[in-house]
Amino acid sequence: MSEIKNLQPQAVWKNFDLLTQVPRPSGHLEKVQKFLLDWAAERGIEACKDEAGNILMLKPATPGYEDRKVITLQGHMDMVPQKTKESTHNFETDPIETYIDGEWVKARGTTLGSDDGMAVATIMGIFEDDSIPHGPLEGFITADEETTMYGVEHMTADLLKGEILLNLDNETEGEMIVGSAGGVNQNAELEYKEEATQPDDVALKVTIKGLLGGHSGLEINEGRANANKLMGRLVQDALANYEARLCCWEGGNMRNAICNHAEVVLAFPAEHAAAFKEEAVPDWTAVFKDEYAVVEKDLSIGVEDVALPATQVPAEIADNLVNAICACHNGVMRMIPEVPHIVETSANLGIVTIAGGKASFVVLVRSSRDSMRQCCCETIESAFAMAGMKVTYDHAYPAWQPNPKSEIVQLMSGIYKQLFGIEPGVEVVHAGLECGVIGAKYPKMDMVSFGPTLRSPHTPNERCCIPTVDKYWRFVLETLKQAPKK
Repeated sequence: MSEIKNLQPQAVWKNFDLLTQVPRPSGHLEKVQKFLLDWAAERGIEACKDEAGNILMLKPATPGYEDRKVITLQGHMDMVPQKTKESTHNFETDPIETYIDGEWVKARGTTLGSDDGMAVATIMGIFEDDSIPHGPLEGFITADEETTMYGVEHMTADLLKGEILLNLDNETEGEMIVGSAGGVNQNAELEYKEEATQPDDVALKVTIKGLLGGHSGLEINEGRANANKLMGRLVQDALANYEARLCCWEGGNMRNAICNHAEVVLAFPAEHAAAFKEEAVPDWTAVFKDEYAVVEKDLSIGVEDVALPATQVPAEIADNLVNAICACHNGVMRMIPEVPHIVETSANLGIVTIAGGKASFVVLVRSSRDSMRQCCCETIESAFAMAGMKVTYDHAYPAWQPNPKSEIVQLMSGIYKQLFGIEPGVEVVHAGLECGVIGAKYPKMDMVSFGPTLRSPHTPNERCCIPTVDKYWRFVLETLKQAPKK
């Protein structure tokens, strides 16, 4: 029996506990969609699923609040499926195992799903409690935000009636987000003809692990290592100085998560394999540990003998692909000149796969400025093009431009000070939020994003700060109570 359901406010935690029992990794949402519809039906709440897989719940105003503007409470149902290398968790079938560690709720060996399960639990808590005063409400729970923002991309422009959107997908309590970056997936592919390995060669599997990883928007400026980029430097050395041949490469599995694990299989003449293990691996371990001493405390490089694969990547193609990985811009490209503590433009080399005659790279490029997003894309495309790769783009989403005259932001700033005696922070973020897409479809909707404090989302170290959930919950309820009139 989970202990988190007894935390306060129980209205949020008991519903979040229910969500942890329902598999909901991005791309596999059938179970959570059914759960939400069944949950609503059991409580007499009007709910439906649209063609994009989003769940919409409706609740009329409590008596005396019929004259308030319609508020849409919004969050996404999917979670990033990341786990430790040792974990045997199956995100499509297994519940998340939660536990309390001091002031934090965490998961054992996996992502917690508080991004954005806390939003869904909040909506559930409000919709099932008829004692909460509020105007007319919509609960809009979207599909596949973490991978492609599919739900909001494919929603119809007449689905929502809300005049105010409360996006419950921010990760620092006491902060209100009023703008966010746009982004685009950059995909590079190359097909090649494999060649046979030399029968006298030996093979080594090299693994870089123990990295923090993290959210490629919120944590891209923290100096965290990207395993694909580190591996590129190591493999470049192996090809150039130890007569290695690249057989395969696997690094990362989410375009919006900083890659925290990568492994390659390399073929060597036997004497060079021994030298690589004795010289190169310790040297690169020392270099990386020195470069990332402050950030990556658990970084390690493992090397082990494995069976020699039947095929390898031709030498010239391997050189080109590894050079492209090394040349690919990764991390912050520019801060916002007017707001120098906020990232403007960045890139995340999230996925590298080289095997079976095909190389595939996925980069997520983010920027709050369209021209700089284009600049970053072209910079990276130049590197990939020199390697002979075909570059395509998909799932672009717009930036959310701040509205300096926002009625809801001004109202909520006053409410926060009234409740807690301090002004909330009002910020723009480098993360991509669904507000940008929703705002493009509903340009008159007044929007703000906020939430409890989460740390290290998109990693197995994801955690939710318990005391902040109560403050966030009180803030939501008071905002509904003081909602603007029509």
